[in-house]
Amino acid sequence: MKKTTIASIVSLCIAQGAFAADGTTQDAAVKDKNIERIIVSGTSKGRIISDTPQSVTAISEDELNKLSSSSQADVLRNIPGIKVEGGGGEVATNLQVRGLPSSGQFQFTPLMYDGSPTFSTFGLNSSAFDVYYRNDLGIERVEFVRGGVSNLFGPGSVAGVINYISKVGTDDPQSTVQVEMSDQSRTRLDFATSGPLNDDGLYYALSGFYRYDEGPLDTGLPTKGTQLRGNIHKEFDDGSGSFTVYGQYIDDQAQFYLPIPLDASSRERLIGNDGQEVESLQTAHASSLSYPTANGRYESPITNGASTKGSSVSFDFNKDLANDYALLIRGKYAKYQHEFNLFLDGDGIVNVPETQADFLSARGLGDVSNATFTYTDSGQLLPEDDLLFANRVLDRDRPAEDFSGEINLIKSMLIGDFSHDITFGTFFSHAEADDDSVITTYLGEFNNVPRLVDVAFTDIDGSVSGTPGSTVSYTQNGVSGPGVSYTNQTIAATRRAIYIADQVENEDWIFDFGVRWEEIDGTINREGSQVVQINDDPSLAPNLQVNTTGNGQITYGEVSTSDFAVSGAALYRLTDNLNVYANASRGFFFPELRGVQFNSLGQPAKYEAEIIEQGEIGVKFFNSDFNGSVALFRTDLTDRRSVDFVNDGLGGVIELPVMQSTKATGVELTGHYDLTDEWNLDANLTYTDHEFTKFDSDPSIVGNELRRKPNLMINTSIGYTTDDWDATLYHSFVGDNYANDANSVQLDSFNLFRLDAGYNWRFADNEKLRLSIGVFNVFDSDGITEGSPRLGNNQSADDAYFVGRPILPRRVTLRLKYDF
Repeated sequence: MKKTTIASIVSLCIAQGAFAADGTTQDAAVKDKNIERIIVSGTSKGRIISDTPQSVTAISEDELNKLSSSSQADVLRNIPGIKVEGGGGEVATNLQVRGLPSSGQFQFTPLMYDGSPTFSTFGLNSSAFDVYYRNDLGIERVEFVRGGVSNLFGPGSVAGVINYISKVGTDDPQSTVQVEMSDQSRTRLDFATSGPLNDDGLYYALSGFYRYDEGPLDTGLPTKGTQLRGNIHKEFDDGSGSFTVYGQYIDDQAQFYLPIPLDASSRERLIGNDGQEVESLQTAHASSLSYPTANGRYESPITNGASTKGSSVSFDFNKDLANDYALLIRGKYAKYQHEFNLFLDGDGIVNVPETQADFLSARGLGDVSNATFTYTDSGQLLPEDDLLFANRVLDRDRPAEDFSGEINLIKSMLIGDFSHDITFGTFFSHAEADDDSVITTYLGEFNNVPRLVDVAFTDIDGSVSGTPGSTVSYTQNGVSGPGVSYTNQTIAATRRAIYIADQVENEDWIFDFGVRWEEIDGTINREGSQVVQINDDPSLAPNLQVNTTGNGQITYGEVSTSDFAVSGAALYRLTDNLNVYANASRGFFFPELRGVQFNSLGQPAKYEAEIIEQGEIGVKFFNSDFNGSVALFRTDLTDRRSVDFVNDGLGGVIELPVMQSTKATGVELTGHYDLTDEWNLDANLTYTDHEFTKFDSDPSIVGNELRRKPNLMINTSIGYTTDDWDATLYHSFVGDNYANDANSVQLDSFNLFRLDAGYNWRFADNEKLRLSIGVFNVFDSDGITEGSPRLGNNQSADDAYFVGRPILPRRVTLRLKYDF
């Protein structure tokens, strides 16, 4: 049997191209099976999907082009076994994997580009990894491999690896330009180009975009920015491998949308003071929020939203050596100036719309007969029936720097009838990130793009100002709480791992075995805070006379732990059209360093890995028209340290670690059927039975279902393709689930439909022009993806309002794409 090394696989998939022009795989091993993609993520030997003893999903370039690629949620939504929430907009996608408790943000699934992680260590702050990268036309495909030995390589994973693979140049120059326009003033220009640099196997690829967007929710604050990515690829003259250098530059800012108050019984949007449905309470009127502090005037950067500016450079070296050895080396360095500024979902005290009388009463300010409410920008009085909404902005400055690398030595050999590809590897990384946060409370009307409101009241008994009958300003330029919460910390992590794995194969069997050992060292620097008097003006309420700042007192701590992962998988080719497989693993997840607490002596709390045990058994079947799989799975997690952002009751937000254990059992079905030469059908279903088995802070939660985890998820699509026309209708069903761990509020199931349809004009020399229309949320569904994490278990189904985040409204996009 011929042995295949890492260099030859990468050469096949990258140099020659894993896909032909029509998106099919160039792999002779497929033979009479339904065409499948080569899988290279997290393995030392490439395989087609049917011969991989794990659950695998791959999305080709053609499919990526049909999906709206403005966020990871749009691309990954139809992958089986994961729930993807994109209600926040283009960044900070909440991706949750079957059976594992998390609020999302790629906690258990490294987000990688070209085999290198976007950021090597999760939990230095709470930014999701997709803030550092955007997808563009330079992506060839994306692979999601979960379970089995694949989780041992490189950065490691307990739930799977998401790897976006970039195009590289070939001998045939190729270029693409695309213009995209949507309602609410969205305009985006994309390009991608690639080809040879010389006749000696040196190639280039370059892609990028610029876009401006005032939607999908009207806040008056735009999303805008640009990214440029590219690579230089060298094929070795003797065909033994390649060397590729990748680069990225990004300067982008995206608005992020949080939950809003909804009707508690119907979960429908509320009507604002202007008679319109309230879709968002974020507002451009807050873009000028500022106030004096002990260190000068503070100006909120809330306009920037989630902004990232910086660059990364990485490389991939792979080469066949003598005596059936091969070498794979990867490295990456990235540095970003990153901010994540967002509007919260209420002031942390009331969090819902209030009448003017209720607003005064809740804060002990008397009644409406002794108070005035005026618009900050005009000084005009509010109509007495207008509702108010007190809110907060959270400004977070999070510069980050990351270095990671891996070295793999692969030995291929024949022992009896079995080929072996044995990998000895090491992974190492060092990452640092700051997290400097300021929370400011303000008062606005209850409307879309709400104007700010100032409140003044008569201090009848002098209890506030010291002068009975004097007038006191509760807000100043809309600000009611300048700097009500302040944090300043720097966290760093160093990871070191070694692993060994063997991929074994003969005509009938495939076996994977591997073990990984890893240690992490973390350092935490936290500055204490203090309340500083700003001024002694008695006409200002006490909340306007103080500002919380740093006191210069640093709490420093070091934590360290290590653990091991072991994994095994087997696949048996039962017939020419049927494979059975099984895999099992014992893995670990290092707890988020931002959640490390200190005791009264300034010592960090005990820090240990979270243990995850998983198993899966399944069947893969395939013929010329149909392929699919059925799998049973089980996942147990022990001593997870979940970190939540919850309101402190005073307007601030605290990070609350919660110790918990969980278990989950389920079934997953996938299928693709070519109905005719033009029509095809895709479908997948995941059913999971899950519960808490341990919950230290509240044992009553044991037995409850995991929050935001539906038991049932279904994805389907039906596509039609000819030389000229193509159209695909996508459908996602998310079943009932609970908003919090207490299971006190249920989120109803919902359906989301998306449509992409286009017409192609074909010209000479492989030139093609495609005009297409895409519709997100075709039927404008109001499904609710989550409650308010900041309210946590305090949410109740009996309240008048429910704070939740609906899926984004319907949006129509027109695209014109030219390939030449």
